[in-house]
Amino acid sequence: MSTADDVRRRARADMRQAIVDAARARLATEGPAQLSLRAVARDVGMVSSAVYRYVASRDALLTALIVEGYDALGAAAEDAEAAVDDADLRGRWHALCLGARNWAHQHPQEWALLFGSPVPGYAAPQDTVDPAARIPRRMVALLHDAVAGGVRLPERELPAALTASIAPVQEFFGEELPGEAVVRGLMAWTQLTGAISHELFGHRHGAVDPHEVFFAAEMDRMADLVGLP
Repeated sequence: MSTADDVRRRARADMRQAIVDAARARLATEGPAQLSLRAVARDVGMVSSAVYRYVASRDALLTALIVEGYDALGAAAEDAEAAVDDADLRGRWHALCLGARNWAHQHPQEWALLFGSPVPGYAAPQDTVDPAARIPRRMVALLHDAVAGGVRLPERELPAALTASIAPVQEFFGEELPGEAVVRGLMAWTQLTGAISHELFGHRHGAVDPHEVFFAAEMDRMADLVGLP
């Protein structure tokens, strides 16, 4: 049987989630920079002072939205990749990228929160790093699977300054990938998020049509760049 403490914990978690959901709904009309705890409190039928029992500040609420957004994006991309045969490395790459694009089209306001203009005065805490790395981790896994299958990834001797520049990324992933593979992987991740943002925010309107054809071509060339067969 559930104890009274269990019931209280669930009720608190449910209320906190209701607050986060209300804040997400406001992103569509106000944007993250205008997010107000007072307005969110009204949306959930709570006095503004009471909302602080569940979220410490507007920044804490933004962090919750960002973490949930990255996790949802990562899950969508991972699920798309998982539907492809493990041996089809290029097919997995395309599925991962397309899964991210599809999620962005279904959740444009949340994509804008993750990859749009920084919110003035807000600095994302360490809590957001692991969720943000879900898709890059899958990209790294694909490169490892390629190496395990006998693929020789592109190599090039890097200048000392460039090696130092990418050191934080190599340390974060704790991987033994060649430096050139890390450079190209970072370029591919930047291309993926940039391509989706350009399309989603209208920067390609009138330039390419249909968008999904050009996107597939871009991601195919990024697979070439990182060395996937």
